[in-house]
Amino acid sequence: MRQVYSSWILAAAAVLVFFAPSSTAIAAVRTTRVPTPLDRFLAHLHTLRVSFEQTLVGAHGAVLSHSSGSLIVERPGKFRWSIHPLHSRGGGQLMVADGRNLWFYDRTLKQVTVQPLTAALAATPAMLLSGTVSVQAAFHERLAGRREGLRWVYVTPRHRSGADFRSALFGFQHGTLKKMILEDTLGQLATITFTHIRVNVPVPAAALRFTPPPGVDVIGHPLH
Repeated sequence: MRQVYSSWILAAAAVLVFFAPSSTAIAAVRTTRVPTPLDRFLAHLHTLRVSFEQTLVGAHGAVLSHSSGSLIVERPGKFRWSIHPLHSRGGGQLMVADGRNLWFYDRTLKQVTVQPLTAALAATPAMLLSGTVSVQAAFHERLAGRREGLRWVYVTPRHRSGADFRSALFGFQHGTLKKMILEDTLGQLATITFTHIRVNVPVPAAALRFTPPPGVDVIGHPLH
């Protein structure tokens, strides 16, 4: 699973904390800090559909890969993250959280891994965006200034032992998430730029379900 999160969206989409708006609102009331652009974005987020391009850079600065893909989020607890090598329709990975299970399909290996969503790593960007966990409970946030025309929020997991990334930068323009920069536990940096951003639009139920394709190996047992 580590390679998936490292190349995410590390995820996702995103990102993949945003599924618990009520918990987030309660936590915001209990704390007196000023809400960040990330807090405000999540407070009103129900669904999210985006395309993205991603560049993964190794710990020593070498570019490891260029990828493109799409992310669908429905809060709370569901997302679909699909990524392919850039300019290629084959290969890549698919990750689907259906509200109960987290499915990871490696198209190249023709292998599916499934585990209960509650057993998956909690401190990941994808879990954050999906609202599976509370932002305030699982992450530290602070404002990180402006650059590239974006307002940045810097996020780190409160408990490193339960996280698959070291830090994340979320870049916002006019309140909309435009870019993410993720550092994983190996020191790799994934820069993800979002396009075709649609917030709170209808999401087909079928997009957030997963059935293993015929002939693939399945590791694990889903909850029903």
